Amino acid sequence: MRLRLTDIRSELPPLIHLAIPLIAGELGWISMSLVDTIMLGHLPNSALAMSAAALAQVLFNTLCFGVGGVLLGLDTLISQALGAKQQHEANRWLLHGLVMAVALSLLLIALFAFTPVLLLHLPVDRAILTQAVPAMQGLNYGTLPLLLYFALRRYLQAAHHGRPIAFALISANLINAAADWLLIFGHRWHFVWPIFGTHTLAIPAFGVTGSSWATSFARLYLMLVLLIAILWLDRKHHYGLLASLRQRTGSGVPHSSRSLRWVGWIELPHLRRLFLLGAPAGASIFVEIAIFALVTTLIATFGRLPLAGHEVALQCASTTFMVPFAISAATSVRVGHAIGRMRIGIGTTANVIAAGWSGIGAGAAFMLCASVLLLTIPARIAHIFTPDHGVIAAAVPLLLVAAGFQFFDGVQITATGALRGAGNTHAPFITQLIAYWVIGMPLGILLGFHEKLGAVGLWLGLLIALTCGAFAMCFFWHRTTRAITTTAAI
Repeated sequence: MRLRLTDIRSELPPLIHLAIPLIAGELGWISMSLVDTIMLGHLPNSALAMSAAALAQVLFNTLCFGVGGVLLGLDTLISQALGAKQQHEANRWLLHGLVMAVALSLLLIALFAFTPVLLLHLPVDRAILTQAVPAMQGLNYGTLPLLLYFALRRYLQAAHHGRPIAFALISANLINAAADWLLIFGHRWHFVWPIFGTHTLAIPAFGVTGSSWATSFARLYLMLVLLIAILWLDRKHHYGLLASLRQRTGSGVPHSSRSLRWVGWIELPHLRRLFLLGAPAGASIFVEIAIFALVTTLIATFGRLPLAGHEVALQCASTTFMVPFAISAATSVRVGHAIGRMRIGIGTTANVIAAGWSGIGAGAAFMLCASVLLLTIPARIAHIFTPDHGVIAAAVPLLLVAAGFQFFDGVQITATGALRGAGNTHAPFITQLIAYWVIGMPLGILLGFHEKLGAVGLWLGLLIALTCGAFAMCFFWHRTTRAITTTAAI
């Protein structure tokens, strides 16, 4: 079936309507990291502080977002259930997602307990490691709230409730910024009491470690806000979420079925299906973030200035990436809803195809604009993070490389969302595994070390990987739409 312009015109408004609060939320999410980096960039030894934070954050995020990416399977399951008007089934998927989040958090907390020991053996400046290790331990305090937030968010965005997500993330920035100001720099207050005299309240400066504590506290706040929002919406719209806790059988499944094994209201086949669907999505994220973790570690061997410049460029690339990442989530929901409606005879394959390509086009268009911005004023952008001229000089060439892969990054992530909405989580994993680790990383190491291009060479490897990934994702989405069309015609 051909893609028609009229289908795109009808799909773009609801897609953008859903994506806007998600974009605001994602920008709020990355803003916490931006504020951390900017504040650390104004410490006396900014290159050291920024380098330690970069190493701690990228290693933490690699494991946490990779393992927690299993919860992305909820995008498919909840959105398709809601598209088919099965609110009860959507509720059940959320409850099982929360159970999965707790189990994955326990695994991650155990892994992070041993990570500091491994970090100290990296061939990196000892001063960087001394600050990075306690920072990772501070980030670990926010592991459980972060994964619970992931599960709660999937439910809200699938139900087209993006505003609570945006509010939570924007307000969390205020909390994070205030906590950063207190814990990074330290402050002293003097109170004069008429009877008891003058007393002093002092908060010591914790630097990079204080920044990690602020991040964990903000993530706890995020989780609580979304939990309250879901409970309020459940009561307002009568979703029956709390009532689902008392349900011990699936929709249409007899009590006597021996294929089900119960632990309270937890249905083990549901957990298994969520894991099998979400594991490739989590592995895909792990493969992508792990490449940045490896690049960060390799750049750390070049010294503090290259690593600090890498952190500036990475923060900028991550910020622009948040917009197509949010559009990707909206695309996944729209595709899932369209497939769910097809199942009950009120949707067509044209709706599915339009939902996917609209998201891909919107993500690519924004990233073209971001590319122009990075190409025209890279030095001014770097100066926002730090006044250190050495760090700025190290960041500018990397920002120019980042400008080269903006478009392809936007295409590959939105196509991934479209595929996830259709229940295809294996193609993105295989694509990113080959594009990053078989093609991009070897070429990046060759350019960075053998050709003596340093950090720029490693970033050129990322550009090559993202370009290959974008073409492959579009091919897989086109093939998926053809399969959907063929199935519907039978």
